[in-house]
Amino acid sequence: MSTAPKGSRAVSHGRSTRDGIMLIDKEPGPSSFGVVECIKNLTGARKAGHAGTLDPFATGLLIVLLDQGTKLSPFLMSQDKLYRAALRLGVETDTGDVTGTIIEERDVGSFTATTIEEKIQDLVGRIKQIPPRYSAVHHQGKRAYELARKGVEFMPQEREVRVDYITVLSIEIPVVWIEVGCSSGTYIRSLASELGRRLGTGAHLASLRRMRSGPFHVDRSYTIEQVSRHLDNDAIKEVLIPLNEAAEGMKEVEVPSTLARKIRNGYRPQRGELAGECISLHRAECYYKAVKEGELIAILPASNNGNEVRRVFT
Repeated sequence: MSTAPKGSRAVSHGRSTRDGIMLIDKEPGPSSFGVVECIKNLTGARKAGHAGTLDPFATGLLIVLLDQGTKLSPFLMSQDKLYRAALRLGVETDTGDVTGTIIEERDVGSFTATTIEEKIQDLVGRIKQIPPRYSAVHHQGKRAYELARKGVEFMPQEREVRVDYITVLSIEIPVVWIEVGCSSGTYIRSLASELGRRLGTGAHLASLRRMRSGPFHVDRSYTIEQVSRHLDNDAIKEVLIPLNEAAEGMKEVEVPSTLARKIRNGYRPQRGELAGECISLHRAECYYKAVKEGELIAILPASNNGNEVRRVFT
């Protein structure tokens, strides 16, 4: 007889107690993939992923998706982010961050706080960014950092991102501490490089901490060690956010048992079977979540001709 990991008992409706997400306070050093693999092994989950990469040197909120929680990836990945960062003026690196090789050093001079803040505010709004060469973005089917490490010459495609605000927390030349509220896909390394270009000093990202992703704040997260202790005490429910709560921000529509069963069997609800107004999770689309007695059944985008089922949870 096989022995299940602690905390992995199934509940009465057959859904695994590992279905959901964990909010991890990532420490500097491991990759996001490494953290995911560690949590997967600790919990005994069959599948695992994350909702947005953090570089190895970065810390803070990493949303780990477990089992059916991996189906939430497209909804959680696209949520807005909040970061705190330290920008080091006067030093450029080949990666744009503290882990890279120094390629140029310049005198920072005697910039005033007012000048630095003015240049920073020029970066707020809808802006064009070229992702760093050492990043996880795809270029012709390959990760950019894989090509960069091989010495391949290429230029990642420019794209538009949204920077809602940048608050200067403190300035201690040559280091500038900032807080950034932005859209998913915004590279703080690129903001650091652009600030250095505008000041004429060069700059790189010295430290980065993700504070929030969508509705989830780092204050609600756990270190890997804390997760391990909870699992040792058979208390996975204290660190695992269940599927319905993980889909926070969507309009919740209660469905009867018969309709829930039909949706799980591939039925596409017709307009009018799901009542209520939708709350937009993405700016371009509206989503409903169909639930039965607090249990997530499906996520459906609203449309004029009925509801296409985007994700089903069994």
